[in-house]
Formats: sequence, C-alpha cells, structure tokens
Amino acid sequence: MPYAPEYLHLVVPGVTFEALLYGRNSDDFGAGSSVTDQLATGRRLCDTHNWAVRREFSDADMSASRHARKIRDEFEALIDYLSAEPAPVGTRRIVVAFQASRYYRDLEAYVRLRKVLRATGTLLCYNGQVYDLSRRDDLKATAQHAIDAEDEAEGIRDGNVRTALFQAEAGMPHGKSIYGYTRTYQTVNGRKRCTGQVEDDRGQYVYQAMQRFDAGHSLRALVRWLKEEPAAARLGGKPWAEDYLRMMLLNRAYLGERLHRDTYIKGVWKPIKGLDSPEGRALFNRVTAKLTDPARRTQRGTEVKHLMSYLGLCGECGDHAVLRYLAPCGTRKTTLVCKEKFDTSIIEDVLDAYVEEALLAWFSDKETARAALVPADDTVKEQAAAAQRLINAYEEQLREARAEAGEYDDVAGRFKLSSASLAAIESKLEPKLAAERKKLQSFTGVSPLLLRLLAAGDPELVWNGHPATADQPEEEGLTVEQKREVIRKVVTVRLYKAKGRRELDERVRLSFAGEPGFRARPLRVPESAHVQAVASGTG
Repeated sequence: MPYAPEYLHLVVPGVTFEALLYGRNSDDFGAGSSVTDQLATGRRLCDTHNWAVRREFSDADMSASRHARKIRDEFEALIDYLSAEPAPVGTRRIVVAFQASRYYRDLEAYVRLRKVLRATGTLLCYNGQVYDLSRRDDLKATAQHAIDAEDEAEGIRDGNVRTALFQAEAGMPHGKSIYGYTRTYQTVNGRKRCTGQVEDDRGQYVYQAMQRFDAGHSLRALVRWLKEEPAAARLGGKPWAEDYLRMMLLNRAYLGERLHRDTYIKGVWKPIKGLDSPEGRALFNRVTAKLTDPARRTQRGTEVKHLMSYLGLCGECGDHAVLRYLAPCGTRKTTLVCKEKFDTSIIEDVLDAYVEEALLAWFSDKETARAALVPADDTVKEQAAAAQRLINAYEEQLREARAEAGEYDDVAGRFKLSSASLAAIESKLEPKLAAERKKLQSFTGVSPLLLRLLAAGDPELVWNGHPATADQPEEEGLTVEQKREVIRKVVTVRLYKAKGRRELDERVRLSFAGEPGFRARPLRVPESAHVQAVASGTG
C-alpha cells in the first residue's frame, strides 16, 4: 500500500526529502487542471511536509498517449535528470505530480519512468499518495493505474476521432490556426470547442502577397517586405521564411475551403477579402499554377549530400536548434552553422570525419554496442544469434557465387559460373536472406542496417566499402542517406562554441545510445521536404 505523506518520515527515517515536480496537460484550459495549477498544488504539498523542491518540469498542451505527435521534452528531461544527477548523500528524492495520467497515458512511458525510479531509489507521488517502487504491492498498484490511464486515453481518442469526423463533414477548421484568421470558440460542458474562424488584421497581407507574387515579385522579395511590416508579424514571433510563405500562398483555406479525405469541401468561414470574388479566385489559381510549375524548380535532385546537416544540434541554444549546411563563399569553406542564432559553426569535413571515426570505434566495441542496441533477454540473444549465423552464411554463399560468375576460366573457355546458374542461386537465396533479416529485426527491434554494422568484424568495411581483392568481390559502402539513418539512431551530436583554442573533443560532444543525453526520438524540427532539400544542398 502507498504511504501517506505525513507518515513518510516515520517509514523512511533518517533522511531528508527533496521533490521534483512534474505537470502536464494536453489542453491547457480550465480552472484547476492547468499545468500552473498542478504545479501550485505540488508546491503546497511539498511545503506542508517540508520537502525541498529541487526542480520543476512542465509540458503544457502536450499529449502523453501513444498517439501523441510531439515529444514531451520536459518528461524526457525529468528522466535524464534522474539518470544523470544522483541525489545528495542522506537525501531521498520524490517525483510529484497531480495524477498518474499526468506522467503517462502510455504503458511504455510508465515502464521507462519506473525503470529509472527503481534504479535511483526515487519515490513516486500522485493523488496525494507516495509509492515506493521497490515494494511489490506499490509496483502492482502503479502498473494498474498506468493501465487505467492508457485505457482512458484510448477512450478520449475514440471520441476525438468521431468529433473530428463530424466537424470535417460540417466544414469546420482543423489543426493549427492559419495566418490571417483567428479561431472562434464556445464553451460546452466546461470544454472549449472551435466554432469557426474569422479574418483578422493580418488577412490583408495574405491578399497583398498574392497580388505581388502575381505581379512578378519573388518569394525572397516578399519575405523581405513582410519582415519590414510590423503589423504583418507571425504569431509567436516566428520569422518569415520562403518555405512557409510558399505554403501560405498555396493554402486553399484562404478560399474558404477545407480538405477532407483528399477532397476540398466548402468551409464554414469566409474567404480572405479580395479572394471572395471570381477575380480573386482567378488570382489564387494563377499564383498556384506559377508556384507549382515544374519549370520553377532550380534543384538538381533530392538525394542527400550532406552527412550532418539537420542532424547535429547546437549545444549553446539547446536541442531545438539544429546545424544547417552553409555553402562555401569566397575563402569560407563548406560549413555547418546553428540555424537559430548562427552562434556555433564548424567546417563540415572536420565534423563529418570526427563523428564517423567515433561512430566506427563505437561499433567496433561489440559488447558496448550490442548492450545499447539489442535487448538483454537471453532468449532474444539466442534467437538473434541463430538468425545472424544464417544471414552470414547466405551472404557468404552469394558473394562466392557472384565472384565465380565474374571469373573466366581460360582452359574451359567459359565463366566458372554461368549467368543462368547465378540467377538460380540468387532467386533461391535472396528470399531466404530477406526473411532472416526481417526475423532478426523482429527479434531485436533493431534495423538491418545497424545489425549489419554490429555483425561486421570491421565496421569500416561496411561503412566505406572496399575494392575487389583476391578473396572478396568489390563491396559498395553505405550511401549518405544510410549513414544519416545510422547516426540518427545511434548517436546525438552537439556542437559548442570555440572558446579560445578549444580542443575538438571539447567542442563536439557525442552521446551514444544508452548514454545520458542521447535523443532516441525525432526532434521538434521535422525533416520536412524543405529540410531534406537543404540537407542535400539543393534547397
């Protein structure tokens, strides 16, 4: 059974307690349920029982269910803090939240938090009760609460899906508010619901931007113009950018339309003034045709060309700030710079070489790499090892067959293996090889690309490839896109300022899988089509 806070000092004597507060809400609306109110309740509890509040973590307007699209950065920071910062001697920590559902609405999140709490001896507090997860009954109780919270989230989602469908069929707006409109709401049964949207003072800039673009102005010129107009500022102070402006000019919501099941239907809101006439609609169509004209494309391709662009992070600004590619100019070499403030920069080749060398060294340490990537369960290890042995045998057999098919026998006057025989061998072995790779991934949850590097005696031969030798045929290395996938899943790279003559290993900090600071999740800045274009050097 859980402990009542007022008796905690009796059941855990001889220590002082310090608290870490956590608050979360998926819809930061309503008295008593906001993150601010949750944290205030936690502070009152700590003050009553003389628990010093060491730090507070809050995720406002963030879902905790398995359907969430955003990462709860503060929840992740809480787990990282518990893992990396041991409690002072003679101190016992307590993580405090309003309810169990504030921590998690997903069993996976519960298991992750439970693991770090048990490892660090940290207590868990919610609903005014304290749980010690080293005790069997508390472990069972918190697990049941986590199941209930997940089930509640699934019920809420089912209701939201039905509501979203009804609103879509009724032509109601959906998603984030768009520039130039302000949402209207009404409160029903204590919950805020959207009833439509109306044009605000910024709507005029949408129409003027279309007029200017139709008259021949470039997107870059329009961005400069909008930045010079204080009244045209985007909400939240976000800067104007060409990719955002392009999406705005193509958005049919400004015609009063709503996309539903790949079809545009009439919305409940009015078009932007100026577009609410046949002439305005014709203007919108001309702008759309011009922006989507294939002849406007200036990029040479979408293949990725830069290893660390939009993968590396700025250690000075934080993990929301990525490093972007900066083309050479004059005496400046190809560089990676902080996208947010340009306060950190490094020559691209230097960072690429440093990361690649460290990554290959990490994969060469098989014990460390396997412990970080492959589950520790003995049964899984045995199944994975058996599958890997078959994969190695199939790959070796295919290499030998392809090598023989390329060797000409001068005495016999033909190739050692005919093309028909090679095709027969490939058709027989390749499906088996694919099946074993799929089986191996299902056992471990690790991608075949990472497993290939794990199994390689020399990971560099897989990474960079090698020319043909007397014993082995030529093998191509990984593509840049494949290398980026490996880096994304294995190591987090942070770049710091060059203060004085700072060594490279002080400027570049690497956090590998299983280490504090590793981000095993997408960043808030998504790798959209524009980002991929920048990474490829074509955007």
